[in-house]
Amino acid sequence: MALHPEAGKLADPTTLENIPALISAYYTVAPDIHNPAQGISFGTSGHRGSALKATFNEAHILAVTQAVCDVRKEMGIEGPLYIGFDTHALSEPAYRSALQVLVANNVSVRVAKDDAYTATPCVSHAILLWNREHSGKERCDGIIITPSHNPPCDGGFKYNPPHGGPADTGETSRIEKRANELLKNGNKDVKKVSWAEARGSELVQEYDYTAAYVDNLGSIIDMKAIAESGLKIGVDPLGGASLELWQPIADKYGLNLTVVNKCVDPTFRFVPRDKDGKIRMDCSSPYAMSGLLKIRDQFDLCFSCDADSDRHGIVTADGLMNPNHYLSVCAWYLLRTRTGWPEGCGIGKTVVTTDMLNRVGRLLNRPVVETPVGFKWFVQPLSSGQCGFCCEESAGGSFLCFDGATWSTDKDGPLLCLLAAEMMAKEKASPSELYRRLCKEMGEPVYERLDSPADASVRTKIKGLACEDVTVTELGGSPVTHVLTKAPGNDAPIGGVKVVTDDGWFAVRPSGTEDICKLYAESFKDAGHLKAIQKTASAFVESLLAK
Repeated sequence: MALHPEAGKLADPTTLENIPALISAYYTVAPDIHNPAQGISFGTSGHRGSALKATFNEAHILAVTQAVCDVRKEMGIEGPLYIGFDTHALSEPAYRSALQVLVANNVSVRVAKDDAYTATPCVSHAILLWNREHSGKERCDGIIITPSHNPPCDGGFKYNPPHGGPADTGETSRIEKRANELLKNGNKDVKKVSWAEARGSELVQEYDYTAAYVDNLGSIIDMKAIAESGLKIGVDPLGGASLELWQPIADKYGLNLTVVNKCVDPTFRFVPRDKDGKIRMDCSSPYAMSGLLKIRDQFDLCFSCDADSDRHGIVTADGLMNPNHYLSVCAWYLLRTRTGWPEGCGIGKTVVTTDMLNRVGRLLNRPVVETPVGFKWFVQPLSSGQCGFCCEESAGGSFLCFDGATWSTDKDGPLLCLLAAEMMAKEKASPSELYRRLCKEMGEPVYERLDSPADASVRTKIKGLACEDVTVTELGGSPVTHVLTKAPGNDAPIGGVKVVTDDGWFAVRPSGTEDICKLYAESFKDAGHLKAIQKTASAFVESLLAK
């Protein structure tokens, strides 16, 4: 995919999203019930779409919320439902629609004070706090309304069951099936009350998500060490929900922290265009993060989160860290310093995350559990203590508290940001400096992900690949040692294929949220070797699609 000429630049105001038209479409555009593309579809991270494309409208949210009510009733869940939403324009209308249905179904709901924006990890953390003291029918669950880092025109809806993390495919399939049944029946079986009745209902109680999260940070991060270090920290929330957290964190723990951008604007006009020219709140993109990068010399450390705050972006004096680099340092640091974790607990990673994590595991004699893409696969490893740290290459991760308790089972951007400050305070070196030390000891990998447009038929073909479809026998001069269509850590399908040698690998899989195909590749030799791997991988994909 060619680099857009406006990448890294602020968008011309005349090209910004028309928010009034987008919100109007949410209420006035109805999906075609005979068109499957306009139905409810749960990908890697819930249902996503746009009101302008008739894929994220009031009808969708009414149906999917009713489906959640039906499914949680089948599961015997009678505790409260924690709900949060991010700063995308479609998130608040969807939140209001959802609340109208939840109250009509007699569901007790926990909402943020004054209906404020809520970070994804705060919802996960709140669910786990409640369920530590409640079981059986009294268990709680949650809904998070967000399309993550996607462009301003998008909306998203996720369901988190009582384990606090993203729902698994069994649960999402049931919700998806029921929601589409409701849609096809014109939502006649959807229960709904007015907004005024919903918001004024005794079933709706305000919950201080910020305090619950901020007050407990000392159980998982050495906040005292950060404060005593005097590190000068700069934070850009990219107009997202983490804005609600940073000042309370700084005030409670005495951090020298400055929020460099306090703007919340549904056009996200202050976020530079991404590599494809779209405004995308991707804190792992050097283009979207170019504003923070320009002022990094004013701080010892900078960081950022995406719109719903489940991703992290770490900026040191060297620049924006590649997520794979930072996650490798996190694993190395955490497994050396968290002495209260379960003995022998390991690292959880997806099959497309850097193999540097495998080398860290071998260095520290810890197991590495590889799963398909999607944080839902880490719920069990984090809950059981099998893994102390779990992560994926898209700048997402979470880890256990000092005493081994589970903090969250969803990705936690602010947590990973604060960990960067802790390790810098205690190791007296930036995360990027620590990564260079790791590379001297274990080799320096070169990693890249290439995206290309892919329609539904292409994505289906790639998702259905079998090992025998792969005729590649060598990569960059090295013989292929493994061809994987299932993850080694849990034997679950990876939705594509991974081809491995002793010094490199490639993987190809369709996106679960966008109309693209993703080709990942990594070399433990050099950039030339990586290009050779990519050339072989691209030829394989082209030959596959030509059939």
